Amino acid sequence: MNWRIRFGVLALIWGFSFLLIKVGTDGFAPFQVTFGRLLFGTAVLAVALGVKRDRLPRGARTWGHLAVAAFLLNALPFSLFSYAELTIPSTLAGICNATTPLWGMALSLVALSEDRPTRVRAAGLGIGFVGVLTVLGAWQGFSGLDVTGTALALLASFSYAVGWIYVRRTLTGTGASNLSLATGQVGLATLQLALVTPLFTSLPDRVEIVPLLAVVALGALGTGWAMLLQYGVVAEVGPTTASMVTYFIPVIATAAGVALLGEQLAWNTPVGALIVLAGAALTQTRAPSRRTAATATSPTRTPAPAPPPAAVAEGPLGSRSEEGVVRT
Repeated sequence: MNWRIRFGVLALIWGFSFLLIKVGTDGFAPFQVTFGRLLFGTAVLAVALGVKRDRLPRGARTWGHLAVAAFLLNALPFSLFSYAELTIPSTLAGICNATTPLWGMALSLVALSEDRPTRVRAAGLGIGFVGVLTVLGAWQGFSGLDVTGTALALLASFSYAVGWIYVRRTLTGTGASNLSLATGQVGLATLQLALVTPLFTSLPDRVEIVPLLAVVALGALGTGWAMLLQYGVVAEVGPTTASMVTYFIPVIATAAGVALLGEQLAWNTPVGALIVLAGAALTQTRAPSRRTAATATSPTRTPAPAPPPAAVAEGPLGSRSEEGVVRT
């Protein structure tokens, strides 16, 4: 299958995930939606691991880091988005998710010494948060906005950003494959939700087929198959091109919510979303390294290319495959 087709399928799966969360919460409690999502996602990844004859990571230290990553990148944000969509439309949840690169850039300036602040990146951060305020209708005093649901969605995006930095600092160079790390991480997140879900929810009186199918699709496609698709795209065209899927997700999430769920869309929502995406794109630019700058000024050498921006592909899951670590 051509990588462009896989790229498009990946964008569709992640874009529709917010609609599937919304439909899933019509029949199940948010924790149940998250648990089902992780369970079916783990099943798909485990099958892929067996087919490839790969093995799970080894070492207590690695598994300890994976447990933290599972909480920050799976259990917590997945649950927060499920709770958020009880009160906010899936379109808004998808747009809030697009703020993840903004949070990541802001945090990386503090946590990662190699991510140096530049004027362009700082401008992107400012533009992005202006976009957030536009989406939320700040000039109207946030009138008609469900503050709790929106805050939960933004907190989920913030959790993704914290988790990426944690993974980058703790799981790089473990020797395990991306598929192995992803399977272990999502499996641990499933165990975390298996412990929490019975404490805060009870079994539904009846199981409706549409919400059940939504949860199955959310896990098997959005947390399982999408990960495998992303591996293929990154391997074929590189993380920089693969990361562009990020910018299609809120567009698809918005279109799906309006067309299929009948969600209302004020003018400031798509306008703000475009501003957010523009700011997010600017935050992914990188300053040239010293070696690159020195080479560029040398009259006897061909200028070397600047390092590519980090992969920021983000739907319900993503990757930093260029660094040998995985976030899902």
